[in-house]
Amino acid sequence: MTLKLNPEAREVYRAIREEIRKRLVLEGSSPLLDKFEPTGDVGELLRRRNYLREHLPTISPEIGEYLSRVRPIRFRRDYLHDRVLLVDGEELEAAEKLALCDVSTNPEEVEGYPLVLSTVGYGFDVELSPAEVAPELYIMPLWENRETLRALAIIGKLTGRESVAVRILRELEPLREVMEKRAALDGLEELVAEKERELNEKISEKLERFSLTLSGKELLEFLNELKEGNYEAIFSHFGRMEDEILNLINRAEDELSERLGLSVELFSREEIYPLAVPPERVEALRAELERQLKVELYMRSREILERVRNYIPALRKELSRVHELDFLLAVRRFTEGFVFPEFGEGVGFVNGRHLFIGNPQPVSYTVGRALELEGTAGERVVILTGANSGGKTSLLELITQVSVLAHMGLPVPAEKAVVEPLDEIFFFRRKRSAYGAGAFETALRSFVRALKGEGRKLILIDEFEAITEPGAAVKIIGELLKVAHEKGFYVVIVSHLGEDLKKELPFARVDGVEAKGLDEKLNLIVDRQPKFGRLGRSTPELIVERLARKKRGKEREIFERVLGAFRDSGPD
Repeated sequence: MTLKLNPEAREVYRAIREEIRKRLVLEGSSPLLDKFEPTGDVGELLRRRNYLREHLPTISPEIGEYLSRVRPIRFRRDYLHDRVLLVDGEELEAAEKLALCDVSTNPEEVEGYPLVLSTVGYGFDVELSPAEVAPELYIMPLWENRETLRALAIIGKLTGRESVAVRILRELEPLREVMEKRAALDGLEELVAEKERELNEKISEKLERFSLTLSGKELLEFLNELKEGNYEAIFSHFGRMEDEILNLINRAEDELSERLGLSVELFSREEIYPLAVPPERVEALRAELERQLKVELYMRSREILERVRNYIPALRKELSRVHELDFLLAVRRFTEGFVFPEFGEGVGFVNGRHLFIGNPQPVSYTVGRALELEGTAGERVVILTGANSGGKTSLLELITQVSVLAHMGLPVPAEKAVVEPLDEIFFFRRKRSAYGAGAFETALRSFVRALKGEGRKLILIDEFEAITEPGAAVKIIGELLKVAHEKGFYVVIVSHLGEDLKKELPFARVDGVEAKGLDEKLNLIVDRQPKFGRLGRSTPELIVERLARKKRGKEREIFERVLGAFRDSGPD
């Protein structure tokens, strides 16, 4: 049963929703707020309260850091052009329905594909299923989202349960070698160019050292050998150098082979300095690497999927649950220091704090039998009077906030609270710019609509008399409040006509927000905690006193005379 809210009360609800929504980390968590729309259904409120009482204490504040690292893991259904599925005629239709890769019934048509998958004993034997034909479509999203899996593992630890992500991460490790080769393939040109540069530097150093080690005598002997045609001795000098250079080349190619995972022979043995690898040789190496890696990635993915396939449904549940954890964390942050209200008659709270005022003065208040506060007797109709800028409107807002939060099933900003499950909440905020007959008629019709019908209603009205004449306001408000009293509705109305209304409404309680005086800077001192059952001292006298003390000369004399009139007549 949805709680009915008039536009101003619904605006309070929207503000609360927005405050919670701002604390959410993940996209997709907001819809969970819809499940906490205000309701007057006691059973539903109890269910929400029990759910939050059970789960909020388990939500560690540190979870937020790891929730922010979680990203959706989407298992794509791509069409793979690097493979062909070879089937017999009976399987052709089923294979084509998979829509994962090319399909053929002719072995001669599959030549040239890096991967030939077959159900008839040619190439890699497979069954007609996405997991067999394209296991990478499951495994690669897991590999690419390892940061999400690691975050899920930590979130699981913080919430006291082992995440399935721990096991998936462990099973993914054998894929690391393939992915390192893949990364090397992406930078193949740079890798070969770097190795070419290193080799040329080392060969240059060796040649330079060789020329410097020949002494003058050795150089003469070398020239004599050359003159006498003793080429064997000459070649022995250069042969040793050539062997050293070939060893450098072999070692460089061995390093590349180990890095790339296949035998590499790139560098020339004839023109050994300077070395330069032809581009076509690099392209040929790239083609061979790509072919080999496609096969290796397929085989590793198939093996890993066999081990992690049963974990994927649990992983999906965990990914879905992070939105729930995100919502719970946002609620916990928003309601830090709040309490769950009890059920009772009316609305009441002890040391309630306005949600949208910085460092607010805590205020206790009650309407109905919600709380037994000194000076109250369970009155359902209350007239709130007193100082301007004393917080009367803010108190109406606070009553609305507490009521709306309670009907959402959430904790409320107070030390203690009692809220009756209601059917409707009406909050009539004063419209400062609305005056005249039109505004009066609109407001009056709205109040009457709030009073019609039956049910459990809370009606909050802020200074109705501001849009009509004081004399007429007493009569109108008096009759409206009598109707509310007769129907058992809860009403709090802010009015400066408290003394007149009390004479008309013996069943109503009149509370007062009092201005205590002036501070040393002549600012008003206002106690925002209403005095129950007491008419509030208005501020005009204090404002006149402040002006009398600030002014000089003739102006001061006039203000002191007006102030004397207040003191002669007593408080209003």
